[in-house]
Amino acid sequence: MNFDLTEDEEMLKALAERFVADRYDIDQRRSYLAEPAGFSRDNWKILAELGLIAAFFDEDKGGLGVGQTGLITLMEALGRGLVLEPLAENVAFAGGLLARIAPADLQDRLIPAIIAGETQIALAHREHAARRNAHWVETTARVNGVGSILNGAKSLVPAAMTADHFLVSARSNGAAGDSDGVALYLVDAKAAGLTLSPWRLVDGTQAVSLTLDNVPAIALGGSLADIDAAQTDAALLRSAEALGIMEKLFADTLDYLRTRQQFGTSLGSFQALQHRMVAQYAVIEQARGLLYLAAMSDAEDSVTRAKRIHGARAFIAETSVTLGHEMIQMHGGMGVTDELIIGHGHKRLLMLSRWPEEANAALDRYAAG
Repeated sequence: MNFDLTEDEEMLKALAERFVADRYDIDQRRSYLAEPAGFSRDNWKILAELGLIAAFFDEDKGGLGVGQTGLITLMEALGRGLVLEPLAENVAFAGGLLARIAPADLQDRLIPAIIAGETQIALAHREHAARRNAHWVETTARVNGVGSILNGAKSLVPAAMTADHFLVSARSNGAAGDSDGVALYLVDAKAAGLTLSPWRLVDGTQAVSLTLDNVPAIALGGSLADIDAAQTDAALLRSAEALGIMEKLFADTLDYLRTRQQFGTSLGSFQALQHRMVAQYAVIEQARGLLYLAAMSDAEDSVTRAKRIHGARAFIAETSVTLGHEMIQMHGGMGVTDELIIGHGHKRLLMLSRWPEEANAALDRYAAG
């Protein structure tokens, strides 16, 4: 199996690394995180100009069609920079779902605007009573003339403060928890009856809760199975981001151990610390192998591909948090401060390990597959 990157993949990686070098140091990241959106709108425009948003769409949609290996290469590089702009959530996940289910006329109107960085879209699916049931939908939809009317609430929509449109899951029939009777609806962020309540997640990024009170919407169709498929695709990219963060935390800690003096010698000369770092290096390489195995499953059947993605996510979600703990311990008390990237990275890994479900849920999906 050839693990060398293609010319296009090398270009994507170089663009992402240049973006990180030019736009992300610890002080810049802190300032972006403090913005109302939880990321930089200027950076979003730059990502569009670089073609990095287009990378997530197929060529027939106006994108670059780089494939799964290219996308994980991109997300891994952005993860190493702890980039805040929500490409996985708003572009790969919500945008990918739009491209999967929306009528052609809506795709022709929205996808070029997404690629150009002019429009953002977010999926509103999670509800307060759902707990670990990803199919729990109480929000209702009823037909009203040529459109639909939605009522209900969505408890957690990441990176949604700047969204121009929401894809909202709602039930036209059946009981909450049923697999049938749920479809997706397009809601304008400025629609009457829609209330956004912003709040911060554990990693400091912005999320919103939605309340829908007779909100007008456009029925798109689709089903819970489409959401599940889009979540599987997004899980691969979130795992790639987590791998990049793991690499960054490991590299910074290795530099620290080589330079920090204790008892007249560098910390990196202590054998006990060497053993712990070697163990975490092995974890990173295992994670990389599982991730690329999943990414290279494009030509295989969808069940095998999904199984490998769930397996990679289950491993990375669990071990990444442990790696974060280890890197913090290597730095001592200052590892959790806002002054070092170590604490920032660990909080982001914690978020990725729990969203949209815990590692054990991914492991259950892997076993069932």
